[in-house]
Amino acid sequence: MNNSKNDPQASGSFRSPVEALCHWAKKTPDRIFLSQPVEGGRREYSFAECEDVCRRMASALLEIGLGPGDRVAILAKNCAEWFLADWAIQIAGMVPVPIYPTAGPGTISYVIEHSESRAVFVGPLDGWEKQEPGLDPDITRIAMPYPTMSCQYQWQDLVAAHAPVARLHTPDDQGLLSILYTSGSTGKPKGVMLSSAAYRYACQTTVDTLEMDTGDRLLSYLPLAHITERAVVEGPAVYAGAKVSFVESLQTFPRDLKAADPTLFISVPRLWVKFQSGVHAKLPPRKLNFLLSLPVIGKRVAQKIRSQLGFGNCRMWGSGTAPISAETLHWYSRLGIDISEAWGMTEVTGIGCMNSPFRESCLGTIGLPFPGSEIKISEVGELLFRGPGLFSGYYKQPDLTREVFTEDGFFRTGDKAEWDESVGAFRITGRVKDLFKSAKGKYVTPVPIESHLAANPLVEQVCVMGSGLPQPVAVVVLSEAAAAMTKADIEAHLETSLNTINGLLESHERMAALVVARDEWSIENEMLTPTMKIKRDVLEQKYGNLIAETRLNRVNWE
Repeated sequence: MNNSKNDPQASGSFRSPVEALCHWAKKTPDRIFLSQPVEGGRREYSFAECEDVCRRMASALLEIGLGPGDRVAILAKNCAEWFLADWAIQIAGMVPVPIYPTAGPGTISYVIEHSESRAVFVGPLDGWEKQEPGLDPDITRIAMPYPTMSCQYQWQDLVAAHAPVARLHTPDDQGLLSILYTSGSTGKPKGVMLSSAAYRYACQTTVDTLEMDTGDRLLSYLPLAHITERAVVEGPAVYAGAKVSFVESLQTFPRDLKAADPTLFISVPRLWVKFQSGVHAKLPPRKLNFLLSLPVIGKRVAQKIRSQLGFGNCRMWGSGTAPISAETLHWYSRLGIDISEAWGMTEVTGIGCMNSPFRESCLGTIGLPFPGSEIKISEVGELLFRGPGLFSGYYKQPDLTREVFTEDGFFRTGDKAEWDESVGAFRITGRVKDLFKSAKGKYVTPVPIESHLAANPLVEQVCVMGSGLPQPVAVVVLSEAAAAMTKADIEAHLETSLNTINGLLESHERMAALVVARDEWSIENEMLTPTMKIKRDVLEQKYGNLIAETRLNRVNWE
């Protein structure tokens, strides 16, 4: 592994990702930085090529009438040009405004109008025909080099027609680096303002904590409009001089993951469960457990599974954006995949806590705060956060900004948490707003119950609800592993889990029944946010009548 830690300029003196890019372009100009799969082939950019393209595009932005401080939106799936557009906007002294590639026209229109964006980069999208009405006809559109909607300008033409801008914008530490809009699981998305200093802290702290260097390889596939990908993959990669690969499509994901051969891999609970279900579909849980219990064969089986998943040379795994079941983490640990769970929010620039260095005793916790940051628990159990990565405020919402801060400068995160004295780490127990009161007047926290249910290999998605009901009810979506089983066997398996879990819960928390949902919950059917968190309010509306009006058996089918 080429060690960049001996490079003094790679250890914390970069003021911005653009400065880091220019450093690597000068030091290792021909080294491949970004690798983009395109129609079975690859488009690769060296560090020098990336800097050249960014400078040329910055020049183009200025020439077409945009000026310093202007907002420029990015509407595209992850690709090399997303990174380059982001940095070109910053070089020109403008403010990037990412939009989720799955956003509907209403959300697109709202973000563009609210942020006052004057231009938008449009890249690869799965449904641009439905999204295009969200763009005002008068906004300047720049098409990345992929099939997409009609635009006034083409990426290649602008790059070819403009000389590299000579002068880079020098960001002010407290100046506005970017506006990130929350995924909007409830209400209108909020524009989170991030300063240059906050983003630099997140990038450099990630590099230091994960010990990233020029020998590392990452895969960028989680939406870049979300802070995790922006502050834990894109930014740290350029700070460390690591290589980044991308995914061409959902269908090519397994191929692209193996081609990327990542040394660091960050995912979300939804995808970790998906990977697990895929393994169980090929090796049923009972057979896998038996094989893993054999001393020599178990190691070979675990190694083979890691290689087939694309993790043959991976040294670190992470999970974030939502709580993940401790049982799922233990399952992966048996395969030699030690997943460090992390906690963060857009408002804390993505990094708050992490189980790093990895401690097996801390599985199911979010570890400790990153260096320089502080966490405390309020009297009502809410996690409060303070640190260098805190956001500057909500764009155009000063009253809301004041509401979410305590008098001593801690941010009210809305997450419920507790300090686990036995292992010396923090544990997330759910969202404050997710608590519901049963008909008995008792409050129920759904996340811990859901974590127990998620340990069942037949359960891929789960939501516990029951506001106003005598007892909670869980709605579950079955995994691939259930496909080969009879309905009776599935019911017996789920009922065993139900009885076991209820034995661990307080009387008011015990589930009256399980309901097996007919359809998978997805971003497309609006049951999940763009970051794959369940939309509780949407699910409660969909299944509320079924749960309240049906005389339930222990296991029920929609």
